[in-house]
This record gives sequence, structure tokens and C-alpha cells, in this order.
Amino acid sequence: MSLFGLFGSKESSEKIKETKQIPWKRLTSIDQLEEISEASKNIPVAIFKHSTRCGISKMVLRQFEASYNIEPEKLNLYFLDLLAHRDVSDEVGFKFQVMHQSPQLIVLKNTETVYHASHHSIDAVELEKFV
Repeated sequence: MSLFGLFGSKESSEKIKETKQIPWKRLTSIDQLEEISEASKNIPVAIFKHSTRCGISKMVLRQFEASYNIEPEKLNLYFLDLLAHRDVSDEVGFKFQVMHQSPQLIVLKNTETVYHASHHSIDAVELEKFV
């Protein structure tokens, strides 16, 4: 065994560099909310509201992405940059009857909000219960 074998091989470091592909769909307009609501009749929908200026939001997003393991055909996953699309964020709260938080995860099934979480309560493993 070589000294370098103790610190990992080139192959293991390449695996670490691989990034998980999250099937995000961008939520950028109020018009999309009706489509999202209708789509939730066939497949659950999750909306992740993220503040790009918030360190906690960035940390929660990283943890969520690291543990996300749902096949794309089982869940529609939307990403909302709430600072860039404040009007959409406000309408999400109104339409789906959820008080604004950031970061926030909202899950819809059959046009209804069935789950929501914010800050450190956001958990991709918990999300799996709704698919």
C-alpha cells in the first residue's frame, strides 16, 4: 500500500467532485402557479423558496440538494428565487395559504398544500413521504 493510498485515490476524489443533478424547474411567473396547481392533481409538486442573500437559506439549500433522492417522474420540483420574483413569492403564499418564510418548502397534492416547512425543518428525506 502506498502512502498516497491512505489519503484516497484519484478515483475517489473524482466521485466527490461529481455533482448531483437536481431536477429543478424555475418558478418565475405568477402565471405558472395555475399550471403547478393543475399538475399537482397528477403528481406531487414541491416549491423551494430561496433567498439568495441569506446564509441560512444557502446552507439549507445545500443540505436539501445533498440529500435529495427522488426520481424526476415522481415529483415536480420548483425553485423560486424570491428576491428576483417577490411578486411570485407573495402569490404563492396567498394561493396556497402558507405564511411566507425563507427558505421554505411547500408541497402540493391535488391542488392543496399538504406540507410546508421552513429553515432547518426543510428535509429532502421528509419530502419523500409525499411521493
